[in-house]
Amino acid sequence: MNLNLTLIGQAIAFAFFVWFCMRFVWPPVMQALRDRQKKIADGLDAASRASRDLELAEQQANETLRESKEQAAEILEQAHKRSNQMIDEAREQARQEGERMITQAKSEIEQEMNRAKDELREQVSRLAVVAAERILESSIDEKRHAELVDKLAEEL
Repeated sequence: MNLNLTLIGQAIAFAFFVWFCMRFVWPPVMQALRDRQKKIADGLDAASRASRDLELAEQQANETLRESKEQAAEILEQAHKRSNQMIDEAREQARQEGERMITQAKSEIEQEMNRAKDELREQVSRLAVVAAERILESSIDEKRHAELVDKLAEEL
């Protein structure tokens, strides 16, 4: 009986201990485990979000870099086109200016030639008048006539 009563006493003490643990010890331990589990899950979620955010940021950075490179290439291409256009415009203006200068020079040359011709005509007419006057003043001798013509030829 002693053994049975001891066994029943131990069973009651064990049941009281289990009840006490379930009532006062187990809930805080379970709460601590749940809190710990929640913190770990939140940490894993935060790490996963951070990893996704990092990947997204890297993709955005790569996209921005690619767009920047495309824009830079486009700007360079436009600059090359504009510089070529400016060069072509400058060539065309230079060609037009050259043509204008050539036309103007030809016009000036033609005017100078006309002036020279007019002066030459005037001088020839004066010389002809002077020669006629000299011929008429002197006697018409062939020797004298030849000398006058030679002298006039030298003057021309």
